Amino acid sequence: MKSKKSIIETAISTLKLESEAILNLLQHINEDFVKVVHAILKSKGRVIVTGIGKSAIIAQKIVATFNSTGTPAIFMHAADAVHGDLGMIQQDDIVICLSKSGNTPEIKLLAPLLKQSGNLLIGMLGSLNSDLAKQADLILNTTVEKEACPHNLAPTTSTTAQLAMGDALAICLLEEREFNTEDFARYHPGGSLGKRLYLKVGDLAAKNEKPSISPSASVKDVIIEISKNRLGAVVVIADEKILGVITDGDIRRMLENHTNIENITAADLMSINPKRIDKDELALLALELIKKNNITQLLVTTGDTYYGMVHLHDLLQEGII
Repeated sequence: MKSKKSIIETAISTLKLESEAILNLLQHINEDFVKVVHAILKSKGRVIVTGIGKSAIIAQKIVATFNSTGTPAIFMHAADAVHGDLGMIQQDDIVICLSKSGNTPEIKLLAPLLKQSGNLLIGMLGSLNSDLAKQADLILNTTVEKEACPHNLAPTTSTTAQLAMGDALAICLLEEREFNTEDFARYHPGGSLGKRLYLKVGDLAAKNEKPSISPSASVKDVIIEISKNRLGAVVVIADEKILGVITDGDIRRMLENHTNIENITAADLMSINPKRIDKDELALLALELIKKNNITQLLVTTGDTYYGMVHLHDLLQEGII
């Protein structure tokens, strides 16, 4: 078993090699890269991404990134392509073929078939002298000096370069399409990511009670209202106008400073100009305001009208944090 120092050195060496490989891609962002972006933008079809072995796994990730950022894409395994899956390719589709060597048997068989069908063939490859390079209409060069594997065999640095090139392509397409957060939310409606992008403050406030009390209410009534609604606060309202808010912290501070509370009213306890947020704002903004102001709840309004309240716990339960 290697020493702790040796393990750390190997890990650092691996990361350095892979980071250098990514930086070396900068010199390969050229005219062909721009043509690939323009071709995909103009295409009426989909992007078919294919590969064999580890390149096939990277191809699947690139497809997932394309689909989630507005570029319709399908994964096609190179080995399956020649056994029937070529039927998934339609006339207007563009094909991106990933291969380090560009000379594997499956790729050498597949490339001419793709050319015969008339689809634009893009080679993301690590050898400009390969069979795939000769067949491809455009090339995304992901050449690396060596793999991180000490035997220079296991695809490591080369697949990292492919992954990074795929990300660069996806982000360029995203920006050219002016793909925004609303679009992203449509493609990611599930899970905490989706909620951060589409969940509105009003959706959360609607699930809670609307604790409110008159300015003349006694301390006892204030405590009962706060306890009953389990939001840690109550809004003071008169003539449907928000006057202020009383939190459980205000109650504690009042009890620390007063022994006689019989004549104290809600108006005496409330904090004026409470932090508030419109019901149509994103819940993510509510979280930012809560953090910024070091509070645990926000008043939710529609215009100047009291709509409800949202608590830090609501954001926790929805996975916004």
